[in-house]
Amino acid sequence: MNEIPSEAIRLLRDVDAYVVPSGDEVKLLAGNLVRITQALGGNYTVIMNGNMVQITAENADALGFEISEPDTNVPSGDLEQQIWDQLKTCYDPEIPVNIVELGLIYDLNIEDVEEGKNIGIKMTLTAPGCGMGPVIADEVDRKVNGIDGINNVSVELVWEPMWTRDMMSEEAQLELGML
Repeated sequence: MNEIPSEAIRLLRDVDAYVVPSGDEVKLLAGNLVRITQALGGNYTVIMNGNMVQITAENADALGFEISEPDTNVPSGDLEQQIWDQLKTCYDPEIPVNIVELGLIYDLNIEDVEEGKNIGIKMTLTAPGCGMGPVIADEVDRKVNGIDGINNVSVELVWEPMWTRDMMSEEAQLELGML
């Protein structure tokens, strides 16, 4: 795991990133100063010129960190447990709690097909207008697709029932100081 500096650091190269919370793609230029506010699930949330931006794990080298290799450990547990474990590595870039503990995963469906397993995931966001939804959904898709035996992953953003903080686990509420 990379040690996160408390002081601002200079970007070592141009890097594509996502503005939080709009989800708009931007290019940050080499030499710009950023301050890391969150480093979870392999991604980095940084502040640059007063704007919050997410830099994905595959661009960690722009921050001066080694790009983490995907976990090569043999996954443990049955397929459903492996999927839940992957979902727990996905984070909202503004909230230091994974999407499972936040209560954002509404449904997980595993279907046997000739080619392997099709996975259907219904998830929501903490706010319907959050532009990071597609970015988070793509991360969910990518991480679950990385599990052996998966044929297809379908991630659907849903808004019913509307998310409330009561959907968070007790652990998440404690982490966020809500208990």
